[in-house]
Amino acid sequence: MSVFDHPEFDRHEAIHFFDDPMTGLKAIVAVHSTALGPAAGGCRRWQYVSDGDALTDVLRLSRGMTYKNAIAGLPFGGGKSVILASKDAPKSPQLFRAFGRAVDSLGGSYLTAEDVGINMDDIRQVREETSYVAGLPQTGQSAGGDPSPWTALGVFLGIRAAAKTRLGKDTLNGMSVAVQGVGKVGFQLCKLLGEAGARLLVADVNRDSLRRVGTATEVTELSPRDILFQDVDIIAPCALGNVLNSASIPRIRAKVIAGAANNQLAAEIDGQRLADRGILYAPDYVINAGGVISVAREYLGDSSEDEVRTEVGRIPDRLNEIFEEAGNTKRPTNVIADELARRIVSASVGAVPAPRSQIA
Repeated sequence: MSVFDHPEFDRHEAIHFFDDPMTGLKAIVAVHSTALGPAAGGCRRWQYVSDGDALTDVLRLSRGMTYKNAIAGLPFGGGKSVILASKDAPKSPQLFRAFGRAVDSLGGSYLTAEDVGINMDDIRQVREETSYVAGLPQTGQSAGGDPSPWTALGVFLGIRAAAKTRLGKDTLNGMSVAVQGVGKVGFQLCKLLGEAGARLLVADVNRDSLRRVGTATEVTELSPRDILFQDVDIIAPCALGNVLNSASIPRIRAKVIAGAANNQLAAEIDGQRLADRGILYAPDYVINAGGVISVAREYLGDSSEDEVRTEVGRIPDRLNEIFEEAGNTKRPTNVIADELARRIVSASVGAVPAPRSQIA
């Protein structure tokens, strides 16, 4: 099958494949759109079952970044990269420097940062080879650093907005929330939810992550197989994608789904399946935009931490607009969000892009 015939190919502007035998780096960079600016999106390091699965992931994720950056009002397009993890290519400074050279070779069309399987030390190595990177340590009061706390904050604020819309609750105190995945973002989200008085049920395949969150706040541990199907008010998917599908949706008992994971819906029709069951879905790339807001403002160098906090605080406003239109038109929230993002991108097509000196 040709890449152009791939079901997730959505008129992507470019797909780059990198193979560095010296370090073992095998990576794919997908640039979905640069209509609004350079394609921005993090790098994910993951052990995929096949190269085809890696391609599917990067195509979906890069399109999601176009929509995320558009709705967040950022001057960036959408892109994403994946590094194919294997026992033959363990993490090393050399591997990430090779990835940095790969990113640099694209001349600024793609801006990278950290995502699943990547930490700040890895990003430091990437930065040795390219300036097209963000997510580096903060200096003073400027924006920057690990984006996961900002992602968690946006999701927390979005959960409050969704709870008010669907459940009529002004507070999360006493509400039950099932958090699937308590890695960097899920951990920070659990802390915020715990401080707000929510009752937390959590699951993760990583025992260290479970021990860490259990030390930070009161939680009840469940099996990853069962976490989505608990009798709770809210489910917050914060692991990998494709968890909401034709098999899982009929078993869900929560009334709200609002989490940090990308590509939670296995297919567009799954948004309709949720709506048909009266489940309010917060579109993932809208609610989880806090991290990319921080990364973007760090890269642009024009914002303080307080300004980033204010911008992340607007995520509930965007969600409320989508919830309201979905309610008025009786259409799924994911369809409303996709249409909004495409309108924003389409309005910029044909416009003269700003010179890189104005955005870097």
